[in-house]
Amino acid sequence: MPDNQKLVNFLNQELSNFAVLYIKLHRYHWFIQGRHFFKLHEKFEELYDEAAEDLDEVAERILAIDGKPLATMHKYIKEATIHEAQADDKENEMIHQLSEDYVTMIKEMKETGIPLAEELNDQPTADMLTEIRGRLEKHVWMLRAYIAYE
Repeated sequence: MPDNQKLVNFLNQELSNFAVLYIKLHRYHWFIQGRHFFKLHEKFEELYDEAAEDLDEVAERILAIDGKPLATMHKYIKEATIHEAQADDKENEMIHQLSEDYVTMIKEMKETGIPLAEELNDQPTADMLTEIRGRLEKHVWMLRAYIAYE
């Protein structure tokens, strides 16, 4: 097993999370209803565009460190730690679930991914994860603020 295999495995897990998130955000974008339709429809599109960029960045980082990124939906579902949307949720449920998905990914990056990268002296991977984590933390704050008084 290469020295960085645990890190490659972790990155593939997050790659899988971004793939699941990308599909979930499309579902939310397409099925959102209610008085916040216009704002949330637009926001979910912005977030799935961002998830697509993160998906690509993580996959390319895996390749750069001599790993092999997962590239099938079957493997993404198997490796992801977040779950597909299962029901036609109401807008507050969508916001809550999305926030929880981000919290899961933040925790994984903070507790596993960044320490693994630093242990291997892989600063570019640590920096990438830190940058993504910061953006996700901002999303959690904003999503929670959005539904704070509902």
